[in-house]
Amino acid sequence: MNKQSIIGLVLIFAIFVGYMFWVSPSKEERAKQMAEYQHKLDSIQLAEQQEQLLADSLRAQQEALKAAQEAGDSATLAEMVANMGVFGANFHKESSVITVQNGKMDIDFNTKGARVDKVVVNDYRTYDSMPLVLVNPSDSNFNIELPLNDIHANAVNTSDLVFEPYLNGKPYEAQPTGIAVDEGDSIQLSFRAYAASDSTETAERYIEFIYTVKGGDYKVGFDVRFHNLGQIVQNNGYLNMQWNNRMNRQEKVDKSGKGSSNRNKDAERFNTSIYYKSLKGKVDNLKFGKDSEKAVKYPVNWIAYKQQFFCAILMTDSAFASTNLAVSTDRNDTAANYLCDMSSNIFLNYAGENDYALDMDFYFGPSKYHDLRAMHRKFERMIPLGWGFFFTQWISRYAIIPVFNLLEKFNWNYGIIVIVLTFLLRLVLFPLTFKSYQGSAIMRILQPEMKELAKRFPNQEDAMKKQQAMSQLQKKAGYNPMMGCLPALIQLPIIWAMFRFYPASIELRQKSFLWCDDLSTYDSILDFGFNIPLYGDHISLFCLLMFAVQFFYTWYTMKGQSAQMSMPGMKLMMYFMPFMMLFLFNSQSAALNLYYFVSLSLTMIQMILIHKFTSEKKVRQRIAEYDQKHKGKPQKKSKFQQRLEAMQKMAEEAQRQQGKRK
Repeated sequence: MNKQSIIGLVLIFAIFVGYMFWVSPSKEERAKQMAEYQHKLDSIQLAEQQEQLLADSLRAQQEALKAAQEAGDSATLAEMVANMGVFGANFHKESSVITVQNGKMDIDFNTKGARVDKVVVNDYRTYDSMPLVLVNPSDSNFNIELPLNDIHANAVNTSDLVFEPYLNGKPYEAQPTGIAVDEGDSIQLSFRAYAASDSTETAERYIEFIYTVKGGDYKVGFDVRFHNLGQIVQNNGYLNMQWNNRMNRQEKVDKSGKGSSNRNKDAERFNTSIYYKSLKGKVDNLKFGKDSEKAVKYPVNWIAYKQQFFCAILMTDSAFASTNLAVSTDRNDTAANYLCDMSSNIFLNYAGENDYALDMDFYFGPSKYHDLRAMHRKFERMIPLGWGFFFTQWISRYAIIPVFNLLEKFNWNYGIIVIVLTFLLRLVLFPLTFKSYQGSAIMRILQPEMKELAKRFPNQEDAMKKQQAMSQLQKKAGYNPMMGCLPALIQLPIIWAMFRFYPASIELRQKSFLWCDDLSTYDSILDFGFNIPLYGDHISLFCLLMFAVQFFYTWYTMKGQSAQMSMPGMKLMMYFMPFMMLFLFNSQSAALNLYYFVSLSLTMIQMILIHKFTSEKKVRQRIAEYDQKHKGKPQKKSKFQQRLEAMQKMAEEAQRQQGKRK
């Protein structure tokens, strides 16, 4: 590095440090920011404490209600209705379910709680050909807690209220076949719970849930309106909303993963989690494949319950003040399709005005990259495409996915698409890998000389001399060790991108190829009926084929490197890798194993052809020309070689001194 470069770097560093000091806030500004942050944190903590007290009160109220209903205690029921204050009239009504069909999904709305009771996604089925239920009916699916100003009344749980339904602003008249929404059309289904002490006030005060359903759309508008409730609902700055769902299995799972103690073994469980996005744009999630919970103390834009290929999202254009998230498994639930439970306690900003609105939206549907990305909310970040490494995500987003979508337009079988995509990838990488394969061919040609050098320097203290002699021979033949390193480094992000892409691609879900009935999950040619630790309860043929090709590839490449394998156990480690891949990939998606099988096969063909057509005569001629050109001339050594020789001399001297002491 010359003097000018050093001065330039020093100036850049000085400018950077000066800029950091210039933009950093003063002590007063930092103190003000800390005070504001602490005030907000205290407010959230106070709201959480109030929410806990309110939740305990509501839980006791619900238990008392259930006991009274089971005992037929009309006096207790009447007392509880009175305790609900102005909302008591909505408590003891008969509920009903309204079904809306928009082509993409069937949605059941329950007038009790005005909640989304059930969602069936129409264009997809479960692995065992059952309807794909994304939201499961439950009394605890959705609720907003309403603390009342009336000191004689308890807090109100909207899940206990029976709402009055309206269709497009008019009272809803029951339709036996439900409501059908055509493509390009939309309907507004609203539910009102009136707050009134007598009939003269019923049109003035109410809470309203408004759902907007469009034809052919997975998105559902969801708005909450407080009309003239400023004097009824307490203004604590926040309202607590609960959103829960029992998650069903939708995908294939091996028999070893169905037991209550083995739920973490299958791909669907591993890819199931709660995602959320902060106001600053960061998308985060709870732990994969296990029960976990998290208190998110900062505002978020959306919360998503994501499975392997489907998700339910609750979003807002403003922000949820904070939220407590949890994924849990009920070990007592032995249903074959049970996966886990997801829950969110969400703090909504509430100003206590007479007319106050909360605008939100739901999304119930597939986790398809282009559909999620089209909503411009970073939903696509839920699809595992290697977001942690920018190079990998670029490869996935701007190379693999566009080419994959282009090949889809030919209406080929998806197995053929995987093969063609793999072929195109190897074709693009061939200029990079050619030198590597050619270098491997040169090393095979040099095997006799390499073995001879190994015999000339059999002692451990001559290891440095042997290495220098081998390096000199490789240099004469035109072989550069970087031939193999650089292409391998370049391919690593691509290999990782493919590893993430295929198991996450819903396009491959339930698409068959040859003996495989679903490319998104493992293929099986033999089910054992019992589980082998680390392997599974089946044999994947695509994985077995990949193992066979990888083992042959390892054997073939090791033939050209035997003279250099001076490290004990290195050869054993190289042969161990195919067996490790056999165990790790037996339960991976068939598309991924197909990709590795085809990729390794093409690599083998390329390598064998290059080895075959690499002329030994030309390599020998290159060595002879090098010797003739440098005959009688001193070898010019690089600084690195000089340092290497100096280190060698120091090591040899140290060994001699140690020998003398002995």
